[in-house]
Amino acid sequence: MLYISVADRKIPSTQIIKQDSATRGKIRTYDNFDISISKKLYKASIHPKNIDPDKKDLFIRLFSIYSGITENKIRKKLNNNKYVVLSYNIGEKEAKRLKELAYKLNIRKVFREFEDSSGRVINYGLSIIESGEKRNYVYDDTLTPLVGYIKKFENRKGITKIEGVKGIEKFYDDKLKPIQDEYLKGFRDVGSNIILNREHIHKNRVDGFNINLNIPLKLQKRIENYLSSKEIELNAKEIIIGIMQPHSGKILTLATSNRFNPNHIKIEDYPSLNANAVENSFEAGSVLKPFIFSTLLDKELIKLDEIINTEDGTFKIGNRIITDDHRAKEMNMIDLIVHSSNIGMSKIAQRLNAGEYYQSLMDFGFNQKTEIDLPYENKGVLVELSQLQKEIYKATISYGYGIQTTFIQLLQAYNIFSNNGKIINPKLASSITLNDSRGFFIKHNKPKSVISPNTANIMKQILIENVKRGTGRKTKVDGIIVGGKTGTAHIAKKGIYEKAYNSSFFGFASDSNKTYTIGVTVYEPKDKYFASQTAVPIFKDVIGILVKLGYLKK
Repeated sequence: MLYISVADRKIPSTQIIKQDSATRGKIRTYDNFDISISKKLYKASIHPKNIDPDKKDLFIRLFSIYSGITENKIRKKLNNNKYVVLSYNIGEKEAKRLKELAYKLNIRKVFREFEDSSGRVINYGLSIIESGEKRNYVYDDTLTPLVGYIKKFENRKGITKIEGVKGIEKFYDDKLKPIQDEYLKGFRDVGSNIILNREHIHKNRVDGFNINLNIPLKLQKRIENYLSSKEIELNAKEIIIGIMQPHSGKILTLATSNRFNPNHIKIEDYPSLNANAVENSFEAGSVLKPFIFSTLLDKELIKLDEIINTEDGTFKIGNRIITDDHRAKEMNMIDLIVHSSNIGMSKIAQRLNAGEYYQSLMDFGFNQKTEIDLPYENKGVLVELSQLQKEIYKATISYGYGIQTTFIQLLQAYNIFSNNGKIINPKLASSITLNDSRGFFIKHNKPKSVISPNTANIMKQILIENVKRGTGRKTKVDGIIVGGKTGTAHIAKKGIYEKAYNSSFFGFASDSNKTYTIGVTVYEPKDKYFASQTAVPIFKDVIGILVKLGYLKK
């Protein structure tokens, strides 16, 4: 009696614990389409000897119906004398049905006990337990590389979890990751159900936050489909298009022709994994001219009616010969932008001292991050302040050489002209919500004034004039106000300029109510390389898409 009272006996516990792992949050478009979602996975396992040989066919047939796995695959796995996993990739709904099936088969004595080689009695039956979490990108390559991708790891419970590696998945990883697993502990009844009384412990399952984007799926998809065909037509390395709301900083589209499917990343996808709109810097060429020009105008260092000697298209500073494609003896200030005069810009840029020059570029957002919600942002390259004391550096930077910038920096800088002279950070996401309800909006930094509203308005008019009679003529759209500036820049590789070019057009499109800042860059197009042949027609087609989808009205 003493032994029985003190000995450790294997009495069934009167308490039971149930746990349910939380999952990663969703990434959702502005028009409420889920781009990236998580699904819980379960594994089904059994020891073949636990199955009654006379009822093995019944088990195989029913398991196949419930799981969707072919009978041949199941039969092949069961031809084994070891514990086998029938599947690691069972979804949440299928797992629930299979648990019900396991219960019914147990009642009908499909499973039986057996002794293993060590004499232990084994009676596991069909086991359905959580194996991990799977990230599913519903629309394949849509919104890539912005959305990014994930990697897998095992937590201390041996369950496969995921974390962001690139893109939005990485930037918002701390918000997307699961917050709290469900935990339920209490006394059990005869049916092994937890009795929900005062003594039970319960913690709710809390999945990760959902990230709600400013980007509508329909607009993004339309732009991406257009880019895929245009990249082939121009035989370009990559084409990027961005659309931004001037006053809010919301990014409505940031699309590239180089995309990948995060569900199935292949070796050939590796060059497309980076978000080059923010990670790649380049010499942009003449699209930089409006920033130096507007700085001079804002500081009253130039007058619009002033005439500049443009030397019939050839001018020498030190050992450098500067040329214009539009050769003229002289030009007024507006025509320096309209006809994109390198010589005129080189001359008026000398009126800024080194400190003013450097600070103006910083004020427009160059040589610093835009703080867009993507990781690994490149801040570009700007020469040292001391270099800007030299005439040649003032000259070359004024028409876009000697400075490296990113696509997103240019989009942010051009947005200043449509935002009353103020700079605002571009944002991909608008809000973060929990369980589709509670949440908070993502705040922007306070807009900062770069140039006066009057100067910004004058620059808009000059950019409109460029579309009317300058290098941007092919962007005209009847009923829509369009302004912008072209840029075609040689590409330097290993310090030598090769016969390869990047071409861009940045500007805006307006109707009577709305304005959108738009940017286009075509990287290394073959055959046609001038912006007027590549970026300009694309810019016009983007306006056409905005009109067709109702963002702009003629």
